[in-house]
Amino acid sequence: MSKYEKVDLSQVRTYSIDKRTSKIRVENLAKVYEKGTSLANFLKSLPNILKGLEFRELVAHIGNARRNHKPIIFMFGAHVIKVGLSPVLIDMMKHGFITALATHGAGAIHDVELSYFGHTSEDVVKGLADGTFGMVEETGKIINGAAEQATAEGLGYGESLGKRIIEDRPPNLDISLLANAYSLDVPVTLHVALGTDITHQQPTVNGAAIGKASLTDFQIFTRVVSQINEGGVVINCGSSVILPEVFLKALTVARNLFGEIKNFVTANFDMFTHYRPAVNVLQRPIHQGGHSYQFIGHHEIMIPLLAASLKENLLP
Repeated sequence: MSKYEKVDLSQVRTYSIDKRTSKIRVENLAKVYEKGTSLANFLKSLPNILKGLEFRELVAHIGNARRNHKPIIFMFGAHVIKVGLSPVLIDMMKHGFITALATHGAGAIHDVELSYFGHTSEDVVKGLADGTFGMVEETGKIINGAAEQATAEGLGYGESLGKRIIEDRPPNLDISLLANAYSLDVPVTLHVALGTDITHQQPTVNGAAIGKASLTDFQIFTRVVSQINEGGVVINCGSSVILPEVFLKALTVARNLFGEIKNFVTANFDMFTHYRPAVNVLQRPIHQGGHSYQFIGHHEIMIPLLAASLKENLLP
């Protein structure tokens, strides 16, 4: 016999399961996928639980935004281009599943190099050892030249670079996000942090031009954000700091200038959970109303899955 006092479980009150509210029901379970059926059937086979349910909800929200002509903003880090997703994002723009793009300087670099030269992503360790890392001449001339052209013509940075790519007609023009966005009249904005990109360390750099062009893009981006009230969608994919910060500042400026902006949808796609997207994309912006979704997984799987789901569910 223990020397310590204990509770008497025979006195615990129980009740019937018929009176209990349950979160999971048998109809929510996954369906077995059958060989030879369609992607639509695969999507229907996913459990209607947790992320399976949330993924369907996000697809529905994007569909509603598209029908109601609300912005569908896709913010992305450079890794999204490096893992080969440009053709997918271009197709999403063409079908109205993305109505605005936002990235930073590295995103522009990879887009330019793939478009002009057919390859990108250098060996940093090797180049850093001998001082050649980031010293490719052509990339700097194109991107820094676009900043100066933007300043001279009163354009945004992304707008100017997209226009420049189209005018140059590089061999892989068809896979350029910036060029396709310009052709489709989809705003594409570059939010540059000076000193973070390889183009900032070359003789062609003009800090004043980059700053002015990037500030113009912040103003363009903020105007798009001002229109997400009641049903717009903002997706952050693979940017852990810069774009979540830009979005938060754009949202407060938009509310300052245009008043109430609420009941919109935010989503974050990334391979890891990061603090800044969690608070600046998923939590703080929708405090006054809305929905937020977090999906953890590799971009090269998750974004094609999202794009395919949108086409299966929303196109005739």
